[in-house]
Amino acid sequence: MTQKPLRQPSLFIPHGGGPCFFMPDPAGLWRGLETYLAGIAASLPERPRAILVVTGHWETRGFAFTGAERPALIYDYYGFPQHTYELRYDAPGDPALAARAAGLLTAAGLPGAVDPAHGWDHGVFVPMKVAFPDADIPVVAMSVDKSLDPALHIAAGRALAPLRDEGVLIVGSGMSFHNMRGYRDPRFTEPSRAFDAWLTAAAEAAPEERAALFAGWADAPAGRLSHPREEHLIPLMVAAGASDAPGRHDYGELLLETAVSGYRFA
Repeated sequence: MTQKPLRQPSLFIPHGGGPCFFMPDPAGLWRGLETYLAGIAASLPERPRAILVVTGHWETRGFAFTGAERPALIYDYYGFPQHTYELRYDAPGDPALAARAAGLLTAAGLPGAVDPAHGWDHGVFVPMKVAFPDADIPVVAMSVDKSLDPALHIAAGRALAPLRDEGVLIVGSGMSFHNMRGYRDPRFTEPSRAFDAWLTAAAEAAPEERAALFAGWADAPAGRLSHPREEHLIPLMVAAGASDAPGRHDYGELLLETAVSGYRFA
């Protein structure tokens, strides 16, 4: 008799800057985030059957899921050393999970489709290579909808929630602060901290209140300053929507002079 999987959490993780974890880092800028990502596997109730990664680097009309048996890698970063364009992450895809996820969305009246050709961008393979370096757990990437509508993405997370009881780890991959002009600029430190405090309080709220707060994220303290465009924030909405419990601040530090956080939802 097959044992029923334990429920997996849903996570929102900062995925860092390009291939940052795979370059020399003598100042240790990325060490804290790398340590957090590397500790995810040990923090889970059991080894996931598969991982669904919602990436802010893939936008589609409706939602799409990678359906290839072995998705290719998309090196969607620029100006980095040559060896970072030769990185590999040979985890298998999971066409059955892609179809199941798309079916859950369509059953909830939301647009969902399988894309058999799309690969894994760096918001997928870079953090997964740190968190699950053995590359032996199937991975499916999920796009965000071009509307970047918080309510739509929360609804998508709610529809996908049953996957957690099927042994699937849902991971929103983005950045809690994503203003390229703000990184390394100390003038952004205090505004980013203000938004980070608001975001943490919103993530830790009960689901109905959380959804209302997230819908108004742009009006939060330094909200639009922290996200001139919100594609890196929206994966958080899917991760939060997949849980009916308050979230938990799972990681935080001052990174490149800005406050950056990760969240876990039971």
